[in-house]
Amino acid sequence: MKKLERIKVKIPALPPPVLILCSRSHSEDIEEIDWACSSSVQDQSLANTVVSTVIEKATALIAQEYIHPEVKKKVRRVQDKFSLMNGFLKDIEAVELDDRGMVWMEELCDISRSAVDVIGLFINRREQLKRNWGGPLMRVILALDNFLSQHEFSTQMDQLHTKLLDISVRRPNIVHGDSRSREVGISFPELLQKLRERRIQLEQGVENLDFVSFDDDVHALVTRLLAGDNHFFVVSVVGMEGTGKTTLAKLIYHNDAVVNHFHYRAFGFELLKDVRKHFGEPGSSMSPEKRVQPFKAFLADKRCLIVLDDAQDQHCKSEMITALRDTSNGCRMILTSWVTELPSNLQIGSLYYGLRLRRDDESWALFTHAMKISIPQELLKFRREIVRRCGGLPRAIVKLANALSQKEATIEEWSSVLQQLDGDQDLWSNALSRINKEGLVQPEGGNEAPEDVAERSLIKLIAQGMVQVTQKKLDGTVKTCRLPYVLQQEWLAKTQEATFLQYHAKTRSELSPSTGLIRRLVDHLDNEDVSFGHIHGDENTTSTSLKSHYQDVLSVLSFDAREGSKPGEDVGNFLHECISSSCFLLLQVLDLEHVFRPKLPKQLGKLTRLRYLGLRWTFLQMLPSSISKLQNLQTLDLKHTYIDSLPSSIWKVQQLRHLYLSESYRSKFMPRPRVGSLTSLQTLWGLFVDEETPVKNGLDRLVNIRKLSLTCRLTPSQDEAMLQQLEAVSNWVLKLKHLQSLRLKSDDADNQPWDLDLKPLSGHANLSSVYLLGRLKNPSIVSEFPESLTDLTLSGSRLTEDPMQTLDKLPNLKILRLLSKSFVGKEMLCSLGGFPKLRILKLWKLELLEEWNVEEGALQALHDLEIRSCLKLKMLPQGLTQRTLWNLKLTDMPNDFTT
Repeated sequence: MKKLERIKVKIPALPPPVLILCSRSHSEDIEEIDWACSSSVQDQSLANTVVSTVIEKATALIAQEYIHPEVKKKVRRVQDKFSLMNGFLKDIEAVELDDRGMVWMEELCDISRSAVDVIGLFINRREQLKRNWGGPLMRVILALDNFLSQHEFSTQMDQLHTKLLDISVRRPNIVHGDSRSREVGISFPELLQKLRERRIQLEQGVENLDFVSFDDDVHALVTRLLAGDNHFFVVSVVGMEGTGKTTLAKLIYHNDAVVNHFHYRAFGFELLKDVRKHFGEPGSSMSPEKRVQPFKAFLADKRCLIVLDDAQDQHCKSEMITALRDTSNGCRMILTSWVTELPSNLQIGSLYYGLRLRRDDESWALFTHAMKISIPQELLKFRREIVRRCGGLPRAIVKLANALSQKEATIEEWSSVLQQLDGDQDLWSNALSRINKEGLVQPEGGNEAPEDVAERSLIKLIAQGMVQVTQKKLDGTVKTCRLPYVLQQEWLAKTQEATFLQYHAKTRSELSPSTGLIRRLVDHLDNEDVSFGHIHGDENTTSTSLKSHYQDVLSVLSFDAREGSKPGEDVGNFLHECISSSCFLLLQVLDLEHVFRPKLPKQLGKLTRLRYLGLRWTFLQMLPSSISKLQNLQTLDLKHTYIDSLPSSIWKVQQLRHLYLSESYRSKFMPRPRVGSLTSLQTLWGLFVDEETPVKNGLDRLVNIRKLSLTCRLTPSQDEAMLQQLEAVSNWVLKLKHLQSLRLKSDDADNQPWDLDLKPLSGHANLSSVYLLGRLKNPSIVSEFPESLTDLTLSGSRLTEDPMQTLDKLPNLKILRLLSKSFVGKEMLCSLGGFPKLRILKLWKLELLEEWNVEEGALQALHDLEIRSCLKLKMLPQGLTQRTLWNLKLTDMPNDFTT
């Protein structure tokens, strides 16, 4: 005890102790809960000496405004670690520590002093600057301090947390004396019961999840819930078990803006209890209409938010929905469910929100957040394997983190755990069962395009946990996706059991179960594969030998990305031999991406069932004219090839829906199409337009285009002809009522922006993305974009009037890029309430811009800001200096630029 007294002397006098309950709203690890709450209570002085001031300082900091949520989260994390020390430190008061224990105790005191100093200095620095806020110089200093010091402070919090994790693992063993329950307003049996319940929650749910995984989801749903519409509506949060539906609902329920907005909130059946408290139990013989009356009376003057889980009683849920359905005071309901169908009395006024599996970066962030120990450098090599095996499922991620936290942090131990990981097979099996029962999405009407069916199918599969999004575009849409690893294994096992798939011992390609022939051929350059000799070897092949392998092939994919001419020669000879031997006649997919200049055979036209021909990055120089015979071809991908002119026979491919051309190599159509050609075309990307391109009475007949990208190039002495072409392009775009994405470029022979003629696009209700490079002949079109627009890029537009004054009224704009010479004025203003959903803003090479002002309430959703080469701009707008952006990037800015 004398040793402990010596340690106390090292710590300055502290204020009275703060009472801390073990049951908190913050997420905790189960082992830490046991450690903190199951220890006996002795004299509190040492525990409070080490813990209280840290918690007090942290609480004061968290209460301050203009602190980034990520910084606050890190402070809470350190605060929680110290809180969890409380019980253990009380036990230490009752025992005599050995020398090793004393070293541990002194180390903990050092960490405590460091935490108090770091947090105290950060608070004092902010307070000192705020006292001088009045002068413009002080505002600049505070803005700079806000940007830099929070980053430095965040790093210090990370270091403290790492030290706390390390010291927690090394805590000394102690022998308890007589135990007494804590005097914190709860009996010891009740406390143990709460701990058991908490342990079950942690094991079954995803209570460790917070904004690490759900920040975007919380922002999207809170924005929708707080919308001005007074009519009642329901948000249905849909996803498979373990994706964090309940966690997301709780985060929204406790969100500060939500708490302040709704007069009454109820989670689960709290509403039912409150109604019965006021009106008593309903009689068993009461009609449904009368049973609803108490709900209506209770909620008559309340703007309420009700959160219900799918598993809860359907009859009571129906009563609540019926009572709320006709209200007009802004009431909302959140339903969590794995089913995408809402109750029949809620088919109108509802929003589905699919809670997807996490991406790889999100999965790793959640995994490291859930770990109880810091991850040594040598174990970071397991990152890819961990996120792959968990398949983006939060419950599986937390479960694996808990399992690894209990093992030694060694390569051997982690390898052993990963090898034994079952991946929550039962959970994924349930997902399989459900999607099989519901079936894939079918067309909703005879006129629905296959692309729309495919998109709805993908969204539904993502919501059901059947597909994992691996990358998203800047606008939030899906860029790449995959089948989760665990589901791959589960599905493969089931299909093999049912003999749907068989794999030949000497091939990685898929075989037909009935014939044993290859159905889907994949060339991995594996010399052990049976197809390697046929494609790349000197093996003599006969028609009979090829038929015995390739007669029933449906798809061919090559991954031969070697340099030189051999890859193209190999695959060309192989295609020639197979087609000549009457193989590949059932082929639907031929993807040769990255195969250098494949020699496509003249017999390519015999592949009459081909639907997809992928030649991206092949640097191919010409297409065979026999392509006109591919009457079922739907997608032709020629990006990054050297094909400068398409064969005239391309107009005969009547089923073609998606055509991707090589923009950098000036691919163009010649000659003029016949009436009725390519009427199904929906994507035309990368087209080059010069004075000879058949636009008027040619390309402008293609009116079903959804995605259009073309470059108009002025050639010397062709000004008048190109002006007519630009007008023809403008008239064509005006006809495209189904247009979703538009990318137009106009430049001269020196690659400098030239005239761009465009008519108002306000009538294009489906248009979401616009990219315009060129000098706008009609600048007023900036004020006539449709409200559906989410992504806008302007470059070389030479606008003289501030575009912000009109663009800020676009209600759905999320991404805005104002690039080189798009605006040639000196001042720019973002007005009050403008850009309600803008999240990404890029300002590049606005060489005349001197002043940019942001009024209070503008750009409220802004996350990422990039300013590049705006050499006359002197400082960041004051309206942004008091916020912490997720990402602020400054490139080639003057040295005196102030943030």
